[in-house]
Amino acid sequence: MNRPLARFDVLDRSTSVAGRYCARLFAQLGAHVCRTAATDDRLLGYGGEAGIAFGKWLDAGKVRSAGSAPSSATVAIVDDGEPTPDDILRLEIGWFFPDGPYSHWLGNDPIVQALAGLAHGFGPAEGPPILARGHAPQIVAGTTAFIAALAGLIGRMRGASIDSAAVSIFEAACCFSEPNAVSYAHFGHMGSRLGINRFIPTYPCSIYPAANGWLGVTCLTPAQWGALADMIGKPELAHDGRFATTLDRLDHADAIDAILRPAFADRDAIEAAEEGQARRIPMAAVPDLADLPAIPHWRDRRSFDANGAPTLPFLLDWDAATSHLPAIGSDDPPLAGIRVVDFTMGWAGPLSTRTLADLGADVIKIESDARPDWWRGWERPEPGAAVEAAPVFSVVNRGKRGVVLDLKTPEGLVQAEALVRRADIVIDNFAPGILAKLGLDQHRLRELRPGVVIVSMGAFGATGPWSGFRAYGSTVEQASGIPTINGAEDMPPALQHIAYGDPVAGLYAAVAGLVGLAAREEKGGCTADLAQVETLFQVAADAIIARRVTGAALPRTASKRSTLAPCGCFAAAGDDQWVAVACHDEDTWHALCLFTGRADWILDHDLASPEGRSRRSDEIEAMLARVIAGHDPEAISAALQAAGIPAAPVHSIEALVEDPQLQQAGYWVALERAHLGRHVAGAAPFRFDGTRPYADRPAPLLGEHQDAILVGVSQSRTLA
Repeated sequence: MNRPLARFDVLDRSTSVAGRYCARLFAQLGAHVCRTAATDDRLLGYGGEAGIAFGKWLDAGKVRSAGSAPSSATVAIVDDGEPTPDDILRLEIGWFFPDGPYSHWLGNDPIVQALAGLAHGFGPAEGPPILARGHAPQIVAGTTAFIAALAGLIGRMRGASIDSAAVSIFEAACCFSEPNAVSYAHFGHMGSRLGINRFIPTYPCSIYPAANGWLGVTCLTPAQWGALADMIGKPELAHDGRFATTLDRLDHADAIDAILRPAFADRDAIEAAEEGQARRIPMAAVPDLADLPAIPHWRDRRSFDANGAPTLPFLLDWDAATSHLPAIGSDDPPLAGIRVVDFTMGWAGPLSTRTLADLGADVIKIESDARPDWWRGWERPEPGAAVEAAPVFSVVNRGKRGVVLDLKTPEGLVQAEALVRRADIVIDNFAPGILAKLGLDQHRLRELRPGVVIVSMGAFGATGPWSGFRAYGSTVEQASGIPTINGAEDMPPALQHIAYGDPVAGLYAAVAGLVGLAAREEKGGCTADLAQVETLFQVAADAIIARRVTGAALPRTASKRSTLAPCGCFAAAGDDQWVAVACHDEDTWHALCLFTGRADWILDHDLASPEGRSRRSDEIEAMLARVIAGHDPEAISAALQAAGIPAAPVHSIEALVEDPQLQQAGYWVALERAHLGRHVAGAAPFRFDGTRPYADRPAPLLGEHQDAILVGVSQSRTLA
């Protein structure tokens, strides 16, 4: 990779996983990172030696120093409120932004999961919700912080006056929930918890036992369902009225499970997945985390280092066609004047390009009239059709301009080539090879625009034996192995989300695009080969490392932790209303003892450590259940927080748009769009110099900016 960010010197003063991970990304990409903060990592991840090993992974490639910042530092990563040297970019990462009712709340990963709508839909239908393992909110926030910091540095290189950037971990974690939260709230739908591996609106979207492991299966389209029926020797199922649509299949999920379990029970998981993929069905073997580094596909892609720990989730190839980024004004956003050609659909790709739009880039979204972005709807949209009113599409495509091109026609290809000639970044999330078949392979893109940054974000990457595998976000989660660590021992491997891989992959695609842009004047253009599954290895790094360190299967204990105790969700007043509590240190445990009238527990030696409290979790949780029962979840959470106890209401998906912190901090913005009307969308979860990027452009209607962008392209190949 040849250190694309070698020009930057980074001061890492953070004690959080989020800050340390942000600094890790800089170090892995070649920046000189000096770490001055000291931490005790025995309570990170799975704790003990595994936690220490995870801490070493977070700090890999950094130089340790107990002294002051290097004089050459260009960015300093700090926790809330910590001072930094003058004249360098200050990056601050905190649980919550200071303008809202949670500004003084205590945060940790389970608390943010509860607030961000991640926990409510995960778990048994009858409850309680499950708080997923790991540090996902902080890893996502660290990635978001890297995006903000690198964009800020790019802006400073170009002449922008940017002194600081800030990221809210809570807001960053809302990337998992934002589209459905907006859609549910807009249409008045209510979120529900349907049970393990059951999510609206897709079924099957589940995991089944195979002869030697587990198999993940997702079917969304009629063609996929028909192919699955044929694969298991029951083609008549494709015409069974009970299973006509995804929602029909979800209504008859028990019947589908009764058919699919025996169909795969005697099959080899990898062979079955490969056969399904050959039939164009999104399927994947669900691996034990210990097996990941030895799987040929990931071995070929160098997805893990010699110790079996995850490496970067993309491969970079440079073309040496160097060029300078144009200068901008001091008040301009960091990517002002940068053009992005966007060949993406769905969630992951559009989120990446929306992020670049938030940073000031001009994003041109390219769709086909015959095959528009499928998040507009399943059928071909006509002007004014209801599919133009899909809030999920509007959420991840705001801030862009849109054109319609048919790349299968000579005119459409000429128009696309003209757009590429003016592009700085080209991003696609098609299956590998699709753009090449349309005449826009990597060689042609570079020929059209020397120095262009190309980001390819296939589910399994553009290289390796599984590069052609099809996937949804659920397939990506299945293939990552994360479901094997979530849930309880009596459950199958458990998906925590309908499309967990999508938003994570979208953020890393933005990372790859920015890295290419930042290094262009020194290394030339680049091609980033990103695998969406690999991005989830980053999220699961603590578990992957713990699996190697302990040499044993990791315990599946639902919400319980050996490093956070107590940790769980407790019933409050109202139907399916819950409160999450997670004590992350001795101070928060002592505060809980005092609040609940059990000061004697402070002196109980058996409860003096998280491990000891975990062993007596039934007793502690019974007490907490009595304290919380009958109380309004918002009120009791506020009371617990006021007493110094990390607690939060477990938000259902639609409740997220009413969250007072998000509203007061300006996360939700109101937009107006034809066929949809007034709706909300999430703004960027980062700020520059205290100001959030302004989000005022609604998502484009199909071909809305055709005339404004494609001015005489067919004849003169010029663009507006």
